[in-house]
Amino acid sequence: MRFTYPKNIRFVCSGCGLCCGDTPSKSRQVLLTKRDAERIAAHTKRPVTGFASETSGRAPYLFVMHKNPDTGMCIFLQNNQCTIYEQRPLICRFYPFELSTDENGVFVFKETDECPVICDNGVEAGELDEQFFCELFKLACRELNRAPG
Repeated sequence: MRFTYPKNIRFVCSGCGLCCGDTPSKSRQVLLTKRDAERIAAHTKRPVTGFASETSGRAPYLFVMHKNPDTGMCIFLQNNQCTIYEQRPLICRFYPFELSTDENGVFVFKETDECPVICDNGVEAGELDEQFFCELFKLACRELNRAPG
């Protein structure tokens, strides 16, 4: 399978937490695959219903993570730190990128313009190259039980 990716992009997470919940201008939803939900349930020893609700029409995502009602942030964000970081959902592992397909069936990585530290000229962050996106693509294929081709 082929994919395209943004060129001349630099990114190092600053830990701002913007991607972990609602902002004044956007209501966010952390979506989970079945494998995400199972992995988090096993790690936290909680049933999936203890941290997520079912959703439909968003395949491959089957669940939506619960939010802290007071902050609008993911329930696993504490003091701006992810308490399930090693088990975090696929959508979180991809941020600030998403993977979709174009009209020809080619996979396309796109970056969000919301992330405050994704840029094309930062000196602190190394440029993300084809190998970076290849690893993300392999992760998606593993998580979604697809052969990378």
